[in-house]
Amino acid sequence: MFSYTSGTTGDSKGVMLSHNNIISQAACGPRKLNLVKGDAQISYLPYPHSYEQILTATAMMVGLRIGYYQGDPLKIVEDCAMLSPAFFPSVPRLYNRIYGKIKGGMDEATGCKKWLVTQALNKKTGNLARNGAITHGCYDKLVFSKVAKLLGGKVKLMTTGSAPIDKKVLDFLKICFSCPIVEGYGLTETATGGATTMMHDPVTGHVGGPSEAIKIRLKDLPEMEYMSTD
Repeated sequence: MFSYTSGTTGDSKGVMLSHNNIISQAACGPRKLNLVKGDAQISYLPYPHSYEQILTATAMMVGLRIGYYQGDPLKIVEDCAMLSPAFFPSVPRLYNRIYGKIKGGMDEATGCKKWLVTQALNKKTGNLARNGAITHGCYDKLVFSKVAKLLGGKVKLMTTGSAPIDKKVLDFLKICFSCPIVEGYGLTETATGGATTMMHDPVTGHVGGPSEAIKIRLKDLPEMEYMSTD
């Protein structure tokens, strides 16, 4: 498959990906994830994108059901309400919009509701920082179950890639959806895969370790003060 990335400068660059490239990367994922046969996955990213290629291949390996969105990015929440996906892969641009919608609603709360939301956020934020906990027996039912319904109420794993995402946004979404969010870094040239965080890593703000299908070499960039000895 020839995949044309947008590129950072100049003309788009065609990347040749083999069937083996895609399958070898997809094979690295299932044993790290808490997904099982029959779980649903929402598909709305451009299909030629290597990220979507890997997601589709992984779904086939695990036996996930794939629900395709209706074609309008503004109606993804509506699609999720109908599908109730267990797996929600996305990108920072959409996560930032979801964050803004949830945060805006919480900021508008008043009275007892405002007090309860503040208590819930403070408690779960503290637990996340202390031991990586993303669930709470009381507050998940009273506050965050309503937030989880935005994506159908059954999401148990989220992933993000393609661009950096703010640590504040990532931690907030972990708390609100009470599920792990795996962050990854990769290239079209590596069939998306490069490095990914472990599902229950309590530390946010890094992209984890190398994929089993990738070799990583460190190279000095003195002009940017990046050194392999750092």
